[in-house]
Amino acid sequence: MYKLKTLETDHSVLDFIESVDSLKKREDAYRLLEIFTETTGYEAKMWGPSIIGFGSYHYKYASGHEGDAPLVGFSPRKAKISLYFSLESEERACLLAKLGKHTTGKACVYINKVADIDVEVLKTLIQETVLFLQKTYPDPS
Repeated sequence: MYKLKTLETDHSVLDFIESVDSLKKREDAYRLLEIFTETTGYEAKMWGPSIIGFGSYHYKYASGHEGDAPLVGFSPRKAKISLYFSLESEERACLLAKLGKHTTGKACVYINKVADIDVEVLKTLIQETVLFLQKTYPDPS
């Protein structure tokens, strides 16, 4: 059976950010922490060793695979900063076109620095993702 690798932990978000080697990446991580916290209203939590996540949802696929994940998040990685939000709608594709300098992967968006992107577009992407995931995976409690 598949075992989830990225689980919420009780590690300190601030300690993690302070451990980032690059001063510029640390500064960007603090700026993103502020943006994501302000936009979502959720407290930042560590997910696995290197993802800073906000909120959570429980998903279950038709295959039976299920688990918990942050609604949105980011990780100041060595090469680039990874931004995690849902990219499943046409509207998100339009927003990404307005975001600024970035590349996309299977499940995330990569940026070099916060100065390369439009922060207001980022906030909209965060808000849209939270709404989409809360609608798609409603909290059963």
